[in-house]
Amino acid sequence: MTVAVADLTVRAALADATARLARAGVPSPRADAEWLLAGIAGRGRARLAAEMGAPLPAATALAYAAAVERRAAREPLQQILGWEEFGGVRVRVTPDVLVPRPETETLVEWALELLPVVSSRRLRVADVGTGSGCIACAIAAARADVDVVALDISEAAARVARDNLPTARVVVGDLLAALRSECVDAIVANPPYLTAAEIDALAAEVADHEPRLAVAGGADGLDVLARLADEVPRVLRPGGVVLLETGGSVHVTALGARLRGLGFEDVAERADLAGLTRFIAARAPREP
Repeated sequence: MTVAVADLTVRAALADATARLARAGVPSPRADAEWLLAGIAGRGRARLAAEMGAPLPAATALAYAAAVERRAAREPLQQILGWEEFGGVRVRVTPDVLVPRPETETLVEWALELLPVVSSRRLRVADVGTGSGCIACAIAAARADVDVVALDISEAAARVARDNLPTARVVVGDLLAALRSECVDAIVANPPYLTAAEIDALAAEVADHEPRLAVAGGADGLDVLARLADEVPRVLRPGGVVLLETGGSVHVTALGARLRGLGFEDVAERADLAGLTRFIAARAPREP
């Protein structure tokens, strides 16, 4: 940052940071500059807007300069702040987990639509490849009658999920291997689904700072999705639902055929916020 620390006002600090982030190619330099300063200063962006002429304490200015340099190096904003809002819940974020995306909130909303209300017992939902636990957190916050079990193959990711889900069961394991048969009412998952070509084209924020294990889905992006679909029938209770996020319509079509072949019913698809067909849901056969 080019302005002397002793001379910094909120306005000057934001202007200097915005210019620095723009030169680094950050897509939303002003918004990121505001979020970083709000996080460092411990106040909301709206309050910053009302304090543009106020001097910035030296300690805050120095911490802000360091945070801006990290963002200029294309470290994700959420990793620098240490959190992200998802589905009405704030979750802790570290380099060991994917940054929660707004698109995945559609998966949560759909799951909440499909989950029944059962007065005789609590429902059980498995969040596979939980990462930060954001999906599990959002479902648990919305439905007090649901117990969530969160699963991830990464011990480092599981540690983050445990911080975000102190009252839920978090299990380290490959897909559904740790669960017994017919034990859950719903399975939700945002598994790795990027192809090798898509990984090569990733933005620096993802390519350099987020875990490759959480995004790599093999040559066609279906390696993990197909394995998960094949495991689902063992774990779902009769009439239970599975909801998956995918890489797009090609995946949805392939998984739809696979799930129908496994005997699933009510196979449906849904688009993401950009209109791309990305999500698929299906229901296990009900008891006769």
